[in-house]
Amino acid sequence: MKAVVDFENNLKRLEDIVTALEKEEHSLEETVKLFQEGMNLSKECRKALKEVENSVKVVMEEDDNGNIITSDLKTNE
Repeated sequence: MKAVVDFENNLKRLEDIVTALEKEEHSLEETVKLFQEGMNLSKECRKALKEVENSVKVVMEEDDNGNIITSDLKTNE
């Protein structure tokens, strides 16, 4: 799944940025660029997690009688 790979890559890059910022070895300009990249990655990760959450909700729906309602998950592939 491309979405999972993208999420994992974005999360790994975000972790690398946090580590780099914690070292405080960058100029102010580099720090701001890293921070901006991190904010963009964070936004993408939240978006991906929201999509997964919505997919799970589709699988977990119940009707008025408590029966599980299943439907096909929409994928971007």
